[in-house]
Parts: sequence; structure tokens; C-alpha cells
Amino acid sequence: MKLILACLALIGPASAALATEAAYRCADGTAVRAIFSAPGPSGSVRLTVAGKGRTFTLPQTPSADGGRYADSAMEFWIKGRTARLTRSGVTTECKTR
Repeated sequence: MKLILACLALIGPASAALATEAAYRCADGTAVRAIFSAPGPSGSVRLTVAGKGRTFTLPQTPSADGGRYADSAMEFWIKGRTARLTRSGVTTECKTR
């Protein structure tokens, strides 16, 4: 839990609602805006993929390293200022801008 909090502290300031926001640029050119809720059993991330006009909300899932958010179709796994985005079985590496 401390590692997740440390990762979230590195990627952006917290708002009054304890949400943290970060912008990522991925190796495949994808731009992603992530808004993280407070970590914990009901933690989640809301991802907005630029140009797609869609927002995805992924629940926080167990992770031995970093913060992992996933459902049956998508995974967003952060560690420090980097992330790995997997959609439809295709993975791209992302970094905060």
C-alpha cells in the first residue's frame, strides 16, 4: 500500500477529493489522461484516451509492484512515472508527460 501511495504522489498533485491526475504519452502514440481515486479496496482509475472520445474506469487489482488497474478487456499498470497499457491483448509502454 505504501508503494502505491508513493507512486501516486510522484505522478501529480492530489485534489480535495483525494484523486490524482496524470497525463501519459505511450510508445505507440496514444495519449492517455488518468485520474486515480484514493488507493484501497474501492480504488480505481478513470482513463481517457485522446482522439477516441471514450472514458474507461478500471478497478484497482492486487499487485506485487506498482499500481495495477484492470478489467476483462484492459489493464493499466503504473510504477513511478511509467505505465503499461494493454488493450485487446496489445501492450504499449507509457510515460508521464
